[in-house]
Amino acid sequence: MSNTEIVRSLYEAFGEGDVETAFGLMAPDIEWREAENQPSAEGNPYVGPQEVGEGVFGLLMAAFEGFQVAPETFVAEGDHVVALGRYTGTHRASGAPLDAAFAHVWTVRDGTLVAFQQHTDTAQMSRIMG
Repeated sequence: MSNTEIVRSLYEAFGEGDVETAFGLMAPDIEWREAENQPSAEGNPYVGPQEVGEGVFGLLMAAFEGFQVAPETFVAEGDHVVALGRYTGTHRASGAPLDAAFAHVWTVRDGTLVAFQQHTDTAQMSRIMG
């Protein structure tokens, strides 16, 4: 499987609610970094799937109804894959809609996701999540 196919399969697994498969693609010591000034960036770097699940996805699922991550384009070079797409959802407390572009930079080694760096509209997320 190519690096791009590995990254695509992670998004597909998350989209289907198959968290076990998605986290299984990650190295036990994956380094996950949320975008600077993102509300979830306080825990940077998250190390390992459990920290990612609790610190990132736990926060997002609690804060947003119908949260979706929709990658549209993938660009690969060496062991890096960049996914470009959009986040959507509705903030539970305020009802404010989320519609933000993202760039995710993945590092893949030996078929395993070892690093993640998020880039997104942090002003929108901060405004919505207040």
